[in-house]
Amino acid sequence: MPGKPLSPQIHDAISSPPPPDSFTLKAGPETCYWGYLDQDVPPVLTVPSGAVIDIEAVTHHAGDAPDLLMDDGIRAIWDAIEPADRGPGVHIMTGPIAVEGATAGDTLLVKILDMEPRLRHGSNCAANWGLLYQQMQKERITIYELDSPQGWGSTASPQYGFDFTARALYDVPGVISDPQGDERQPFSVDVAVPVRPHFGVMGVAPPTAGKHSSIPPGVWGGNVDNWRLGPGSAMAYPVFVDGAGLYVGDPHFAQGDGEICGTAIEASLNARIQVFAISDLAVTTPILLAGTDWVAHGFGDTLDEAMTMAALEMLKLLTDQLGLTNDDAYSLSSVAIDFGVTQVVDGTVGCHAKLDTSIFGVQ
Repeated sequence: MPGKPLSPQIHDAISSPPPPDSFTLKAGPETCYWGYLDQDVPPVLTVPSGAVIDIEAVTHHAGDAPDLLMDDGIRAIWDAIEPADRGPGVHIMTGPIAVEGATAGDTLLVKILDMEPRLRHGSNCAANWGLLYQQMQKERITIYELDSPQGWGSTASPQYGFDFTARALYDVPGVISDPQGDERQPFSVDVAVPVRPHFGVMGVAPPTAGKHSSIPPGVWGGNVDNWRLGPGSAMAYPVFVDGAGLYVGDPHFAQGDGEICGTAIEASLNARIQVFAISDLAVTTPILLAGTDWVAHGFGDTLDEAMTMAALEMLKLLTDQLGLTNDDAYSLSSVAIDFGVTQVVDGTVGCHAKLDTSIFGVQ
């Protein structure tokens, strides 16, 4: 089957230029939900398949440096959503968006066309949920700034850090900190961090009713935390309810695989996305597409469980979509596919498996 796209509909969606017109979805008290995805929440926007959406996504860490990370629109969300109504997760989700023609059993493809910073600063939190908290025995905030005043540029640099003392633990979403003077400590060396704008959380309405925490990732997406989900990439999600119910949130300036201290550089972004209802490829877990790479994800209580799931999802792509036998797919998984740790800080940990489809002559 050399040269055949894994999904003709996805191939056409990715290769076709977007239409000139777009819908707009701003982040505000009427369009945001704090900490959950829920299939019973009515859509705040309904669009046809193929539509372009200009969407705002707000970081839940804006309170780490309110003078730098908040504007009037972000403050309005803090003021309108009471702390008791934030949860069971922590992320501020914009949506849900209904896509016409997306029915249960189909796939929703979300293409990231562009991203721009809402503000120039972002926050990194070395938190109690981080990998090395027991060794560090503290929580610390580091504030980063984009190095180009005109936009992204290519790097961000740490401006200052401070030990988190607003609470005994950073254990509720939306805490406001406001360190002053000597509390704002300079970073120990000069460093320029490569900018990798992306969504840490994006997903569809989960398969079961109720509020699903935004923290652990799952087959519906959610907090996958793969830094590759930025401009030029796309994510395919299994659709569980008609309309799909797309949520977007947890924007990041940059992150590395692992996200080990607790968070990425959490920052508010404005994005332009395009959504497609896909019927010729039924995925069972989020599949990321970047160039010729297809990236399968796995989740579990341990890295062993997460990597096993990622490997099985990759085998499913190879056997179902490219016609390989299980034996041949298993061989390729060891010699031609790269596995990595996506994140280890969301309770449910994540691994990913990256396949370069060009080895099959696929375009």
